[in-house]
Amino acid sequence: MSLRRLEVRDFRCIAATDLEFDGRCNLISGANASGKTSLLEAIFFLGRGRSFRTARNETLIRKGAEELLLTGRFEAGESVRPVGVRYSREGFEARAGGNRIGSLAELATILPVQAIDPEVHRLVEEGPQERRRYLDWGVFHVEPRFVDQWRRYQRALKQRNAALRSEAPEQVVRAWDPELLDSGRSLAASRREYFTQLVPHVAAVGERLLGTTIELSLSDGWMAGTDLKDAIEHSWPRDRERGTTHIGPHRADLSIRVGGDLAKHRVSRGQQKLTASALLLGQLKCDHALGSPTAALLVDDPAAELDEANLERLISVVLDLPGQLFVSALDPSMAAFQRLPVTRRFHVEHGKITPLL
Repeated sequence: MSLRRLEVRDFRCIAATDLEFDGRCNLISGANASGKTSLLEAIFFLGRGRSFRTARNETLIRKGAEELLLTGRFEAGESVRPVGVRYSREGFEARAGGNRIGSLAELATILPVQAIDPEVHRLVEEGPQERRRYLDWGVFHVEPRFVDQWRRYQRALKQRNAALRSEAPEQVVRAWDPELLDSGRSLAASRREYFTQLVPHVAAVGERLLGTTIELSLSDGWMAGTDLKDAIEHSWPRDRERGTTHIGPHRADLSIRVGGDLAKHRVSRGQQKLTASALLLGQLKCDHALGSPTAALLVDDPAAELDEANLERLISVVLDLPGQLFVSALDPSMAAFQRLPVTRRFHVEHGKITPLL
């Protein structure tokens, strides 16, 4: 499935535009702050129902407008599927083929979309929440039961924590333990099975981008070699004292090492960007190998913080992916961008998007 047409209304600095895309490669050029990233962000929002730049959706609505509206035409062979999303301060709505989409998970199955943006280093540099989200995104696309497992666990965790905060009797708090254990074990098992498949793909991409090994290790959220039930029992006094559940898959994390060193502390910002890119590109390769629908990849200003040699390596790996590409560039004449098999090119200036090819 690829995005072949996009209509944008009142998204960021883009008042209105209607664009036709190539199913393989699209290059978007323009000066800084011209709206290149906003266009990529609109594509991401259409596929995910959220931004890759901010958690505050209200800031995506163009100043002076009441709502934003995105409509797309997705194609796979002879199959065509129209999708639209609307967001206002009253809420979010999505439809596909005229039918209401009930969840962001359902929306994400239509066109899996991933982004490599100038802040991609946060996957390496920031806390475990970013890495859990990264891991869960991959599991979601290859394990049909995962969404139900995740929702069950989150519901039990929320209720257990609410009972802890209200200082409810122990039997009331612990009444949620069976559901927490059952869904938590399933969630952790799905993550670990996927992780085993993911590691060699990330390692292979890491060798190409960094010329050294990327080593990943997964912490399930409790002490290795300990059953989740025993870990929760051991944590009970602390849970009761501090009013929250300290043990479980909600505390899982990925440890990332580059050439034997922890990437979070020992590599430069440019190396962090390449490391995070290797994780994302390795994941796309892994998901494709496991039968996930082919994804669209958004690459926003890849030349930022990368020298010419590293940019060349990044573009080389990107071109190996089978999905649809959207690449933005400040200077499209750079040699790395000349390698792209571009059949649709766009120039952005002050929020106005002009097709060039």
